[in-house]
Amino acid sequence: MLDLNGKNALVTGIANNRSIAWGIAQQLHQAGANLGITFLPDEKGRYEKKVQELVEPLAPSLFVPCDVQNDQQVKETFATVAQKWGHLDILIHCLAFADKEGLSGDFSGVSREAFSRALEISTYSLTNLVRSAKPLLREGGSVVTLSYIGGVRVIPNYNLMGIAKAGLEMSVRYLAAELGEQNVRINAISAGPIRTLASSAVGGILEMIHHVEKVAPLHRTVTPTEVGNVAAFLCSDLSSGMTGQILYVDGGYEIMGM
Repeated sequence: MLDLNGKNALVTGIANNRSIAWGIAQQLHQAGANLGITFLPDEKGRYEKKVQELVEPLAPSLFVPCDVQNDQQVKETFATVAQKWGHLDILIHCLAFADKEGLSGDFSGVSREAFSRALEISTYSLTNLVRSAKPLLREGGSVVTLSYIGGVRVIPNYNLMGIAKAGLEMSVRYLAAELGEQNVRINAISAGPIRTLASSAVGGILEMIHHVEKVAPLHRTVTPTEVGNVAAFLCSDLSSGMTGQILYVDGGYEIMGM
């Protein structure tokens, strides 16, 4: 039986009730995990209020700001984890961003600034969070991040995010080799296209979803809850022999050719 009772889980990347991170947080809570939630701070506090109201039914014992472009704030996030919890068992990384210019037109037209920003937020942030979490992660701990098939195949309009996801998946492998020394695992879930706030920035997202519904063996897309179920499995002792893996949760779309 999947049991996360007694485990402390920090979840990043919840934006609204359609976020994959929200689906993951719900399933971790259902399995008994003690939740901590981060939010992206903004001057008017809109994100904080929105996320706080959403996650209230999950009764998180930590609710902290964390802008991954702010190294001091990242350090403060894990200092709070250390102070309130003493240790960490689960880290969920659901962070990705690319400027609009990186998600349309010719890939060669992307600017240096857009390229750097996308990789900083979408790729480097995983390594940055793991660095701060590493001293707190207990033996048997688990890190889970989110990828997409656009990191290994050309997807129209995914452009710069494809490069970011390719780097993210390779980061998972290198971090798996490093974290394995303390018996901590890290894996990625490559989810099928889901209409979220992040995916809405990708041109033609609805066409992508309809294409998956037509081509995938299950003839449908997946839900945040289904992704959350796999994440909960990866965070549990049931997956204790798995690390450095990219698991496709996409209705089987990844196996198809023409």
